[in-house]
Amino acid sequence: MSPEAPAALAHQFDDLAQQREADTLGMWLFLATEIMFFGGLFLLYTAYRMQYGAAFTAASHHLDVRLGAINTAVLICSSLTMALAVHSAQLRRPGPLRAFLAATMLLGCVFLAIKSVEYAHKWHEGLIPGPGFVFDEPHREHARIFFSLYFVMTGIHALHIIIGLGALAVLLVRARRVAAYDVPAELTGLYWHFVDVIWIFLFPLLYLIGRHG
Repeated sequence: MSPEAPAALAHQFDDLAQQREADTLGMWLFLATEIMFFGGLFLLYTAYRMQYGAAFTAASHHLDVRLGAINTAVLICSSLTMALAVHSAQLRRPGPLRAFLAATMLLGCVFLAIKSVEYAHKWHEGLIPGPGFVFDEPHREHARIFFSLYFVMTGIHALHIIIGLGALAVLLVRARRVAAYDVPAELTGLYWHFVDVIWIFLFPLLYLIGRHG
């Protein structure tokens, strides 16, 4: 074990193995609450979609599938670089760890930039729910529900990306210490993969399902 590793031991734990178990359990419990939170949003969306299927299909035609697919590829690549970062931490290699963390952060920023472009398009098209909402097709009010859910769900997801970028920045600054005790990298990796999986569900749910209906 690296001589730096004992410095990571918190006073309430007997050893690093006990601390690792507690940290991992804590992260999985946190992710369980996140699953329940996003699960509620998915159920709400599904209920409205079943009730207003024609309106949701028409509204989904105004989403840019190309940008959504690019963002999906970006996040899948970021999961790969995050996995490589965790592997580098496990091998006690701070140099590659920094490189893969930086790559993951770059991909996360690319995702947010593309999502900002999508939001800007919706703003210019008048598809932001509110008094100025414009939808020159039938089912205007039900389409407003679709876009309300779209912005809530993708906005919360984007917030999780931003939080993940903050965690990655901390790991990047403390790469040498993280390489000596790899649990922070592993737990951040779990969080990042979870956020990526949420988008894997959001993309078809919002952009694809019923699009050709």
